[in-house]
Order: sequence, then C-alpha cells, then structure tokens
Amino acid sequence: MHKVPNEELNERMKRFRKEMEENDKNWQIAYIFTKVGMYYFTGTMQDGVLIIPRNEEAVLWVRVSYERAVDESNFSNIKPMRSYRDAASTFTIIPTVAYVEKEFLPIAIWERFTKYFPTQIILPVGGVMNKLRAVKSLYELEQMRESGKNHEYLLEKVVPEILHEGISEADFCGLLYNEMIKAGHHGLARFAMYDTNTILGHVAFGESAIYPTHFDGPGGNYGLCPAVPFLGSRDRKLKKGDIVFLDVAMGVNGYHTDSTLTYAFGGGIPDEVMKQHLQCVEIQQMVAQRLKPGNIPEEIYNEIVNSLPADFISNFMGYGSRQSKFLAHSIGLLVDEMPVIANGFKEPLEEGMTFAVEPKKGIENIGVVGTEDTYIVTPNGGECITGTHKGLMIV
Repeated sequence: MHKVPNEELNERMKRFRKEMEENDKNWQIAYIFTKVGMYYFTGTMQDGVLIIPRNEEAVLWVRVSYERAVDESNFSNIKPMRSYRDAASTFTIIPTVAYVEKEFLPIAIWERFTKYFPTQIILPVGGVMNKLRAVKSLYELEQMRESGKNHEYLLEKVVPEILHEGISEADFCGLLYNEMIKAGHHGLARFAMYDTNTILGHVAFGESAIYPTHFDGPGGNYGLCPAVPFLGSRDRKLKKGDIVFLDVAMGVNGYHTDSTLTYAFGGGIPDEVMKQHLQCVEIQQMVAQRLKPGNIPEEIYNEIVNSLPADFISNFMGYGSRQSKFLAHSIGLLVDEMPVIANGFKEPLEEGMTFAVEPKKGIENIGVVGTEDTYIVTPNGGECITGTHKGLMIV
C-alpha cells in the first residue's frame, strides 16, 4: 500500500501553521472536512474531521473508517468517534472563531458540527490551503511526473490503436477508461468546481467538441444524456475526416496531470484547420516560456492575449459566446487548482508550481483544435511532463 511519507505530512502541517500565523496572528483553530484537504494533511480520506488547534497537536477524528485510516495513514494522531460530541468532549474551551473550507462545506454538516463546537465567527481557510498546495514538494512532483509518463503513453501509443471507424463516443470512453486503469491511472478526475463530477474529461468526435457544456473550459461534448452530460454520446460515431478531441486527466496517488491530444482520423487535414491548430501550439510555447519564478500570471495572460490577431480571437478558448478567460490552470490534488494564468492573479509564480496550459480554438462544423500539457515552473521556464506530440496526430 502506498502511504504519503510521514516527513511529508509533518512538513505540510508545519507550513500550514506558518502561513496561518502570517495570515492571522490571532487564529485559534481550523477545521478540515473535505476529503482532499484531509488527504493533504493526513494521507487518508475518511468520514470525519481534522481539527488543527493553534497551540496543540492536530487530531484526525474519524467516524468511518477508523481502521482504514490507521492502516493507510502515517499521520500520528488519529482517533475514533461516534459523533462530533466525542471530539468536543476533549476540549476544555472551544474557540468561537474558526477557520473552515467555506467554499466546500455543506451547511447541514456545519450545523451538525456546531451543535458541539459552537462558533460565532467563521473565516475562510481556502486562501491558505490554495497557497500551500500551489507549490509542490519533491514528493508531489514525483507523483505528477509518473502520471505524466502514463499520460504520454496513453495518448500517444494506446489511443491510436483503439480508435476505429464506427465506434461511438460512449463505447470509446469505455475502452479508454479500461486502458487508463491499466496504464496506472488512479481512477477519477477531481475538481474544485462546485458539484462537478467526471471520470475522464472531454471526449468528442468532430462537432461534438463545440457542443455547449456546463464545464468552464474551451471544449465540450454531447455527453450520455442531460442527467450525465459528460463521457460521450452513444449515437455520435467516428467517421473518416473527424477530428478526435481528447481532453482527459490522469493521476497517480491523488495527483493529476491534464493533457489534450487531437487526432485526424483518416488524415486529410484542411490547411485552415492546421493553421489554427499551429497557432494554438505557438501560444502554448509562449506561455510555457514565461512559467518562471517571479512572473505574474495576469501579466502573462494579457501580454499573450493582446498580441493575438483579431480574427483569431473569435472562438478562441471556447466556441461562440462560451469563451473561457484563462490560458492555464494550476493542477495537483485537484485538476482545477489555483492560481490561474488569467486576469486577477497578481501573486508571482514560484518554482515548483504546476500548470496545465491549454490554448484551444473552436472551428464551426469541425470541432476543437489546440493542445494541452502539464508543466512545472522552473527558472528556465515550464518543464513539460506529459509528452511531446502537439496534436492532430494522423490515425
């Protein structure tokens, strides 16, 4: 069983306390409920709460399953509970000001919790968590590099072998997921975006890639049905001349990479399609060159977007009115982490940050062209960890 190393967990908690002190000299306690937040600090995902007092040792209180938590975690202080009352009974005084994950915590859970942990003021811990997780440790980068190698193998070697004329998007998704698991994928793609679930990402044949989607990204697809608007259509089948758009996340031990590869099924790429695609590849390289410590995400975004030809901007980063206003997003335990290469992000980049850079362009009746790879911020610019092929691979 893979376990997050104890030294890694200790360092994360140490950094958290340091950031909290810098953020608020008077902070007293933080409560972590989310599975991803819990995993980051303890190496396990359970039904419970991680309580981090300012002046005492943090405790992971677990309702289900305490046995599993102890088995798979190196965290030093795990205790069982039947309800939050058990955890509350260990406190002489419970602070009335608390930091919580306000973006993700359901009101009902909070109400049940505060029956035993009365809180008068709720403050957001998300900013500190985002800052911590943005810069990856050597351990985290090791997981992402392994994911990136698996990603490259899947998209460049496996996918061309399983694409065949007449297969539906849905059936292809089934084959693809099986191959992803065999290639080492951890099984799903986690997002911070509210109430967003996905297994693969966007898999689309031809014009399906420009169909509207609730997902804030440059691609789309028909999906299985209105109740499950992802994976792929059972009716849209692959034919010669289609551009296959494959935007999928992979992961190892919780850490994701994100990559997009396009395929020209049957060859015959129109000159204008190739021109638009190569422009996207050039933009990706422009972003990657600027992924250096000290550079400002907002400045990178505006410098590049403002340099693009007016006729190219139409349908760039999304088709029609559905254009996304970013060029790259951070990635790690979640696919859509912070910061983002977009307006409003003014904090300098730091070495060890990771970004999925994805310039893409919608084309009427054709679909989506462009590319996406995951990069590590280094003093020499972005280091790509998801492969070398930039798309429109002829199959």
